Amino acid sequence: MLEIGLKHQSVMRVMEGNTAEFIGSGDMAVLATPAMIALMENAAMLAVALHLDEGDTTVGTEIATSHIKASKVGNTISAIAELTAIEGRKLSFKIEAYDGDKLIGEGHHTRFIVNREKFLGKL
Repeated sequence: MLEIGLKHQSVMRVMEGNTAEFIGSGDMAVLATPAMIALMENAAMLAVALHLDEGDTTVGTEIATSHIKASKVGNTISAIAELTAIEGRKLSFKIEAYDGDKLIGEGHHTRFIVNREKFLGKL
């Protein structure tokens, strides 16, 4: 059952494949903003995944975030998502990313509950 306050923490290590230089979002070997955002979305998806009806999943539709501090290769990054609102199929999350105990990004994310089969059938 979905309820306000559901949380999940996702973790990754900064490696060459998720740097701005590798992804192309910048030209330095630091954590790419798109990689940080993907980790935040992953945390939100997993926060609610076990509480959905069989056959349902969530899709991200909106994200507003800051990336306020760089992280070097080898550092461990964590993203925490907390479900803050439920409006029918629309789910809202508070999202934060940390490099160790230092806040490196924060914002809000929206996901919608969809039936996996019906969603894919419309493509």
